[in-house]
Amino acid sequence: MPAPDSPSVKPTNPPPGVPKELRVGWRRFTLVVTTLLVAMLLAASGGALFIAGGFYDISVTAQHTQPVYSLLETTMAHSVKRRARELSPPPPLGAEPQVQRGAICYRDKCQQCHGGPGVAQGEIGLSMQPLPGPLVDAAARWDARELYWITREGIKMSGMPAWRYRLSNDDLWAVVAFLQRLPQLNPQQFQAVLAASAASCAATPVDELNAAPDAERGKLALHQHACTACHIIPGLAGARVHVGPPLEGLARRQLIAGAVPNTPEQLVRWIRDPHAIDPHTAMPALGVSESSARDMAAYLATLR
Repeated sequence: MPAPDSPSVKPTNPPPGVPKELRVGWRRFTLVVTTLLVAMLLAASGGALFIAGGFYDISVTAQHTQPVYSLLETTMAHSVKRRARELSPPPPLGAEPQVQRGAICYRDKCQQCHGGPGVAQGEIGLSMQPLPGPLVDAAARWDARELYWITREGIKMSGMPAWRYRLSNDDLWAVVAFLQRLPQLNPQQFQAVLAASAASCAATPVDELNAAPDAERGKLALHQHACTACHIIPGLAGARVHVGPPLEGLARRQLIAGAVPNTPEQLVRWIRDPHAIDPHTAMPALGVSESSARDMAAYLATLR
């Protein structure tokens, strides 16, 4: 083995000009860095083998370990608080008509997963992992801004959907108002407030018709309308699906669905009502609003 000061041991030699008394510190430093790099390489290799071997059970019936559950929950809590802190509830929040509207939306959109006082979750909610628990105590754990953000944006890896493209802004705040009232309701009062109206919480998202088309909003709208379930779309993460054609290079195509010229107006029309252009298409009508369709068309126009 060569001596420590041998020229052949170049990786541990200090840079030129380092005083002799610092050489021991330099060698310790390089040893620590080398050890960390080796440890990282071993960890990455072990992780790759763990994934490739299929050792992690992704089934819903397999419980998260408590450390994993706590890590996800803590990460979620800090993320929500960070992103919701700039929001401002519209005054007044909690008027009786608003609470009643929120009750209708809760009944139609939330109860199936979260249940209520005296009411268990539906079979979908009961079968999810992590379990979408009751929201009776939600107002004690989250303030109004945070409840609004969660309802509007959803939570990754939890099954909680984003309602921003399904409910109007007023309805989102109405749900928050009802959640703040929920702890005060006993089972009988809960059933009474849900039965007080036969109206439904129809999908009425905000439709900013006067807003200029925006490609970034369109990118989000494409994802939120599940376009990646059938199409590979550049710039959007998703599975390698083969249901519909890939949308790469869409802006260069002359025709839409082989039927109409590829113009922004026709693309918006196709997105909103594909069967009006091709009655035999498998492309479904997704209930896309006018403004969201224009945003989506703006993003698709960037795919050259």
